[in-house]
Amino acid sequence: MAKPISRRMVLRGVGAAMSLPWLESFAKAQENLTEPPLRTAFVFMPNGVRPDHWTPPGDSENFELTPHLQPLAGLKSDILLIENLWHKNTVGRNGHWPKVPAWLSGGFVERTVGSDLDAGGTTIDQLAARHIGSTTPLPSFELGIDAPRTGIDTAGGGFPRALGSFLSWADPHTPVPKEIVPQVAFDRLFRNRVSAAVASDETSVLDAVLDQAKSLRRRGSTSDQARLDEYFESVRSLERRIEASQRPQKRWINKGKLPVDRPPAGIPATHAEHLRMMLDILVLAFWTDSTRIASMMMGDAQSAQDYGFLPGVKGNWHSISHHREIEENKLQYQKIINWNMEQFAYFLNRLKNLDEGGKSLLDNSMILFGGSLKDGNSHQEEDLPILLAGSGKGWLKTGRRIRAAKKTPLCNLHLAMLHRMGIDQPSFGDSTGPLQGLA
Repeated sequence: MAKPISRRMVLRGVGAAMSLPWLESFAKAQENLTEPPLRTAFVFMPNGVRPDHWTPPGDSENFELTPHLQPLAGLKSDILLIENLWHKNTVGRNGHWPKVPAWLSGGFVERTVGSDLDAGGTTIDQLAARHIGSTTPLPSFELGIDAPRTGIDTAGGGFPRALGSFLSWADPHTPVPKEIVPQVAFDRLFRNRVSAAVASDETSVLDAVLDQAKSLRRRGSTSDQARLDEYFESVRSLERRIEASQRPQKRWINKGKLPVDRPPAGIPATHAEHLRMMLDILVLAFWTDSTRIASMMMGDAQSAQDYGFLPGVKGNWHSISHHREIEENKLQYQKIINWNMEQFAYFLNRLKNLDEGGKSLLDNSMILFGGSLKDGNSHQEEDLPILLAGSGKGWLKTGRRIRAAKKTPLCNLHLAMLHRMGIDQPSFGDSTGPLQGLA
């Protein structure tokens, strides 16, 4: 009789450890995993929108598809348009840089010299990763297009440009690097996760040395004890991640061929190809259950991507966003936003077309999309452009709009999303309570 395939078996190569895709031999091992997990992503679009081409007229739950929303026509039943959310802590600040970290934290971003960054808080994705990230090989997954910027924007209020280069923050002083090279991002899903030597022993390193660790801690000073606690927790966290990567029966395993091939090396030749690749990799990260929490920056705070590849557009995104109410410039701005909405629609359709136990991957997700300012020309902070896609495993009542009270904290939505992820936070950022009307 053939030896059964171990549920712990992984494919190994030099510097690689890759969990097997669906195999019939796994069927019995999967009996205790009756449904796919919930995934959550935060997709950021910089430089605002044309308000008259984003916000539909009227105030009913049903809404018409404005020019910016038209690319989502086939997905209208899968989205929630949420209006009147904002971050009060971004008012009166620089138009771009401090608004980006606040988008997912609600914090007050300090004006510093650059070496002492203070983004005002921990972002929702990183808070969620601390609570549920140990269930997957990657606690969270950060992607982007633009390389981080350096220096101080002296013409824009004296804020470090690094603030607008990172969407995710582990704490107010620590940005989480995003990956911008498609092949490297792809390989993070499968390569260099864990050594075979560590994987072969189920004994926790900390359990094996627990008595010595306790003795060492008792002898240390207060500051030493704090450092040891931090160190031990880091080791324990790594062990949990190793265990998660080695025990696929605790993770959702989809049937079929991987929906994305490994990209070629380097940055793609065109912006369109680059963005599509990164969105494809984000789909793959969720489909393989390599992570359940992700963020994606379609551009940094002042993305200067040249959109000359679009008919009728001459110039870069940020410059054109300052259209000065000149109709020709506004038309170019509109085309850039619409093109980016088309890319977001492409991403949602990829999720919608992947089946998971009778539901789509999109059904099993919450995808927050939007930006940190409403009008790219005036840097308006109120009524941010916000969409929530996917049903969150049946939690969200999609296909409609929610018109919250004016100046409702965006963090109210973040708090509601945290609760849906099973994280019982009493508050988040400047929240006044979880956003109502989502279900």
